Amino acid sequence: HLHSDFLLDTKEESRNVPVALILQNDVLFTIRTEELPVFRLQRARARTRPGYVTDGKDVLLDLYAADVEYSANALEDVYAELERVGRQVLRSHITDQEATEILAAISEAEDLNGRTRRNVLDTRRALSFLLRGRFLSDSQLAEGREILRDIESLDGHTAFLFNKINFLMDATDSAININQNKDIKRLTVLSVIFMPINVLAGMGGMSEFSMMTEGIPWQLAYSAFVVGMVVVGSSMYFGVKYFEKRRIQSNRAAHRRTA
Repeated sequence: HLHSDFLLDTKEESRNVPVALILQNDVLFTIRTEELPVFRLQRARARTRPGYVTDGKDVLLDLYAADVEYSANALEDVYAELERVGRQVLRSHITDQEATEILAAISEAEDLNGRTRRNVLDTRRALSFLLRGRFLSDSQLAEGREILRDIESLDGHTAFLFNKINFLMDATDSAININQNKDIKRLTVLSVIFMPINVLAGMGGMSEFSMMTEGIPWQLAYSAFVVGMVVVGSSMYFGVKYFEKRRIQSNRAAHRRTA
């Protein structure tokens, strides 16, 4: 009697489905709550290739081999998804909305990669039990060892994918931080531009301003005051833009010199 997890990867979700495997008189019985692609594949092989298995232990080993192959296909899907995400992350600019979508895709890839790793580790445990228990013939032992070698190769792939996922996650977080810094910079520029305007507006609301403009029609006085505020605000805006442009040009020149 064995209890193993088999991977189920669909467009909607991915999860590990527990399956009870009972071997009695060379007949394999399985108890599971839902249909799995690995079992559908085995039924198709049995119909198209009669006699390719001789007893229940052959069926059991073939199920584990098909599960490892199915896990390898799931890892290929993770590779493809991370390649697509990587091209987005390494662009020059990422919006906050794109960063949100990228993080969601990375999370899904990490979940599938983790479930695949758990699945192959569970398969390795079951195969190790069969090899130690001396239940198998010589040819079946050789097949079991071959499946274990395939699992060893998948371990390296899952470890690489975990590292790639962490890199993409860090790069996406950096892009989000850059966008936040740009927003803060815009607010800082606006505060610098409107600071003298606020000072002038405060002066215009004082009683001393009415005393200074005594004898001048208030329409003319306040119109001139508003024009002065616009001139000061425009001067501050173009001044900030000028110094920002000079800073960018100096940085580019320094970069060319170092290159």
